[in-house]
Amino acid sequence: MLKLFGSSKPDHPLADLKEARKVLEAVPANDSFRALEELAHWHESVRNAQDFKPEYRAQLVQLIDEAAQVHVRRLSREYLSSPRLSRVQENRLWSAIHEYLRHSALAMAACLELYASGAKGAEAIKAVAPLLSVRALRTLAAQMKWQYLRYGPFENSLWGEVAKIYALAETRKYARTALGVYPNVPGESSPEQEFLRAVVLSASSPDGLTPTEIEIAERLIAHFSASFTLVLEQQPDIAYWIDLAAGQPPLRLARPPQHAPTLRFFATGKAGRQLEDLIAAIRSSNAIPSEVNLGGTYEPETVLAVLQHLAMVWAPKPPERKFARHTVKSRLTVTHGFDGVLAVLDPVGSLDFDQSRIESWIVENVSQGGFGALVPQIKGEWLRIGALIALQPEGGENWLVGAIRRFNRDTPQRGAVGVQTFAKSAQVVKWQAEGEAGEAETGILLTPLSGESATEAQILVPAAAVLPGQNLEMEAEGKRFLLLPAGAGEHGDDYELLRFRKMMRDSGE
Repeated sequence: MLKLFGSSKPDHPLADLKEARKVLEAVPANDSFRALEELAHWHESVRNAQDFKPEYRAQLVQLIDEAAQVHVRRLSREYLSSPRLSRVQENRLWSAIHEYLRHSALAMAACLELYASGAKGAEAIKAVAPLLSVRALRTLAAQMKWQYLRYGPFENSLWGEVAKIYALAETRKYARTALGVYPNVPGESSPEQEFLRAVVLSASSPDGLTPTEIEIAERLIAHFSASFTLVLEQQPDIAYWIDLAAGQPPLRLARPPQHAPTLRFFATGKAGRQLEDLIAAIRSSNAIPSEVNLGGTYEPETVLAVLQHLAMVWAPKPPERKFARHTVKSRLTVTHGFDGVLAVLDPVGSLDFDQSRIESWIVENVSQGGFGALVPQIKGEWLRIGALIALQPEGGENWLVGAIRRFNRDTPQRGAVGVQTFAKSAQVVKWQAEGEAGEAETGILLTPLSGESATEAQILVPAAAVLPGQNLEMEAEGKRFLLLPAGAGEHGDDYELLRFRKMMRDSGE
């Protein structure tokens, strides 16, 4: 548009700071979906505007980012705290958050690119470059986290942006500059800390955690991040490395990489010991210490499971495999859920079995404890960490029973899984609480009953079907058994795996 009377002010709704504040204040406070959509639009508009001075552009990007924080937190809580979101609801929440983060990261990265390239007037960004870098790295890490929550597909190109922004912080000597990240939010951070938080979460095997566990892991990593170490040379306690020039996620240090000035080695340092102390504190008190901010309330058992996972993957030496893995190529017939597993083990008793539960996967490797498989077509919403499955190898007759331990997608409809097998054969049994009359319940026995060494029984039952500490009576192989609780072994959305000490009932009772 023609600038009348020689005016040099850009023709843009946010060209005046006072007007920009009014526009941002008008963003709907009670509609976070619409608010994030509008704020993402303003990020894109500012990023594409031609006439803004670099300093003013950076100021606008920060104002927009600050206005969005309450809405990102609100929708994130809704996504993570709602146990039964429909596919439509889940996709709407995920898309709103991820799309905003994408535009926010692009806008901040564009400002830092101006500063890095020495563009005209960009030296004025110098004073805010540390804060912009911290926020940009945190936003990029958040974008990655939301991809972890869906187990992919992953945009590895984000690692190129993370490396570029962190390398700029190193070059300009502000990588360790600590500062407050957002107004009225306690705590400080630095570009190095944000970089470490991103690489440590990636290195912490999020593909083996549920969405809730990924959120807890991210919070725990933030809690311990001040103890992480980043160095230029390999050291004895170093477990991971990343190449700032490669644009790829970090790798575990299986063997020394070829030396290059862009290599960075990182370890969790003192955080490993602090993590063990936290595990001990939670076990002794059965409560989460008040100084550990997890962003929500979680059962101690859930937090302990995440801490134990982190302790394993953070160890300087990788955990050894219990069983050798062998490469194979064959097909599997798969069904899922407690009802699906029950149906294939007892087809006569499950005449109404839903055939849509049956899928075909391709095995890639096997071991005594499980296998890895390709899922050519992801169907429905059931595939998740902890899901119960039954599997029949091609040409076989028996059904293996297990659970999903790892999951990631390379496209929205195709992925790969790691499965832990509970039993190579299983049988349907009848059980009921000791002393109770009435119709017996159905369970799935995973351990053989015959043999002198068969003193323990592992049984799959529907979720919440058995009270804690309850004795059970079971019928199997024409005999009656008394089962005394020996602990829980596993649980998922629709099942529990319970462990019992087994005693034979007197046949005369």
